[in-house]
This record gives sequence, structure tokens and C-alpha cells, in this order.
Amino acid sequence: HQIVLEFDNRDAVKDRLIEKGVDCGIYYPLPLHLQQCFSYLGYTEGCCPNSEKASRRVLSVPLSPEITGEEISYVVQCIAESLQ
Repeated sequence: HQIVLEFDNRDAVKDRLIEKGVDCGIYYPLPLHLQQCFSYLGYTEGCCPNSEKASRRVLSVPLSPEITGEEISYVVQCIAESLQ
């Protein structure tokens, strides 16, 4: 139901997509090991550097059987524009 993409400038891409009416989201802004509900496990920042890096870089865009080719092209165009 979504495609997860990684960007150096994730927040700028997200803002641009929202401006253009493209639904997108950051589902895990904080990696699981740093979330309050898992604090009892004792993990701290730096324990899982790849997870922490991903949480700062990934953005999800929608995907479903109902999305048309035209809509997909629009999303790709908006992403490309945001990277310029």
C-alpha cells in the first residue's frame, strides 16, 4: 500500500509533494528501539545506527491497484522536481 523511498533531503521532498497534493508520510519518525513503549529494553541513541539513519531519510508515497498510470507519473514528476 506504499512505496518507501530514501532521500538526503527527505523533509524538503515531503513539503514539495504536499504542496503538489501528493499524499506522503513518515511512518516511523523515531526508530522502534527509541520509542517510549520499548524503553524498558534499554536501547539508547547510537545502538542501531542504520535504523536511526533510515528514520531520518525515508518517506512513503502511496501505492494501490487503484492508482492510475497518470497519477504515478505525476508523483514521479513531483519527486524529480523536488530533487532539482
